[in-house]
Amino acid sequence: MPLSEAPTAPDVAALVRAAAVDLPNRLAIVEAGGRGLTWGELDDEVGRIATGLGAAGILAGHRVMVAMGNRLEFVASYLGILRTQAVAVPVNPGSTPEEFGRMIADSGARLVVVDGTSIDAVRAAVEHPVEGRTPPQVVAVDLDARPGERSYDDLRAESGREVPPLLDPEKLAVLLYTSGTSGVPRAAMLTHRALLANVAQVADVQPSMIHTNDVVLGVLPLFHVYGLGAVLGGVIRHRAKLVLAERFDPEGTLDLIEDEACSVIPVAPPVFAAWRHVEALAERLGPVRMILSGSAPLAAEVIEEFTALAGVPIHQGYGLTEAAPVVTSTLLSARPKPGSVGAALDGIDLRLVDEDHQPLSGTETDDPGEIQIRGANLFSGYWPDGSDGPAADGWWSTGDVGFLDADGDLFLVDRVKELVIVSGFNVYPSEVEAVIDEVAGVRQSAVVGAPDERTGEAVIAYVVVDDPAADSESLVDAIRASCTERLAAYKRPERIDVVEALPRTITGKIRKGVLRGEQRRAAMGLLEP
Repeated sequence: MPLSEAPTAPDVAALVRAAAVDLPNRLAIVEAGGRGLTWGELDDEVGRIATGLGAAGILAGHRVMVAMGNRLEFVASYLGILRTQAVAVPVNPGSTPEEFGRMIADSGARLVVVDGTSIDAVRAAVEHPVEGRTPPQVVAVDLDARPGERSYDDLRAESGREVPPLLDPEKLAVLLYTSGTSGVPRAAMLTHRALLANVAQVADVQPSMIHTNDVVLGVLPLFHVYGLGAVLGGVIRHRAKLVLAERFDPEGTLDLIEDEACSVIPVAPPVFAAWRHVEALAERLGPVRMILSGSAPLAAEVIEEFTALAGVPIHQGYGLTEAAPVVTSTLLSARPKPGSVGAALDGIDLRLVDEDHQPLSGTETDDPGEIQIRGANLFSGYWPDGSDGPAADGWWSTGDVGFLDADGDLFLVDRVKELVIVSGFNVYPSEVEAVIDEVAGVRQSAVVGAPDERTGEAVIAYVVVDDPAADSESLVDAIRASCTERLAAYKRPERIDVVEALPRTITGKIRKGVLRGEQRRAAMGLLEP
């Protein structure tokens, strides 16, 4: 069925049902290890999970956490949750017990589906629940369930039964944890309307990102909005084939691309640094027709160098968790422009505003302003009360700064928020600073990002100590130990510098711009870090 004739559906899970009717024997998803599901089999799995969730006491609106790596069970669980009209809460399986405990308590998750990546940390969190909160059920995938837990096989044991269709697209579908300006993790509330809207907006891009006969690499984490919305959502809409990989490995991923004849490669910027020195790169990427880059800015010189090495075009875009996620794409640009992240997708309005949130217009668009967006793909605010969502007129401030050229192409300049992007994942300095500041002997800390060829940015911590005569090496060890215990790996400082004082404004505010400038100059070799 041509895309223009693709059936309308009330939710993403219903798109799977439609594909199963039309193409029941066509492969939908395969794992790097060889397991796979046809569209008919995937639809059956989704039905079984939806039925099993109901039998486990999960009702419409209940939150169900998914803490797994990229595997078939993640896809079936996520879609089963949507089909039963519960709320999916995909989270990083590498989170610490403290992080899991916080997200479980905040979301009120009644059930958590886990695999070997997350089981120990989730069990630790469940064994010490937040006071006043009922611990969730734990469903273990490919693991021996302990007393009080249940196995994934038990959850999917019954044949799937029909469930009532979704009548209200404004129902909450997904909670995805990100952070506001305070750095405290918050869950963006994405409705079925927002998810389907962005799937359709991306599908309307020409030339198309994904064709029906494409084989799409699924190495991006499915718990991340890029992997969940843009990749999985796009594959389901186009009825393409998704090849799941647990993690990125420079050589192993290239082998997988060759073995599975992957034609579309959605990745994050650190991949290009990892592949730039691979021999016979163009030959290894032989099946690839398009590379898509997102989740963090990609330097123009990297695009130019990699395109010359690989012989494959790179198209990048700009997106956010709150936009489900894609906002712009260079596929919509009339011509390549160094530094541009492309034009807004159809159905998405984009404008720039000044410090008073007044729209810039005319020649003012040549000047940077804060980016605001409006569209059906936008979230409904942050959990649980919808705070800080789109305004009454539909516009939402992203916190990013950019400028628009005469063609409507967007160029990112800076961030109003101070987040650091490590391998495409947001790290909010205040969350890391809160952990560091609780270590005995620390007076104050300041966390910034530094350019890093491998991960895009690295987390750098500056620390002022209570006693300058104390053993700074022991203090740094204590900080690292605390960060290891309380923060996911990508949030932990790559380097910790003990300093006498932090640069401040006349009012006493830490001048993080000065610290970031030091890191940029160090990266350029202009001074020692």
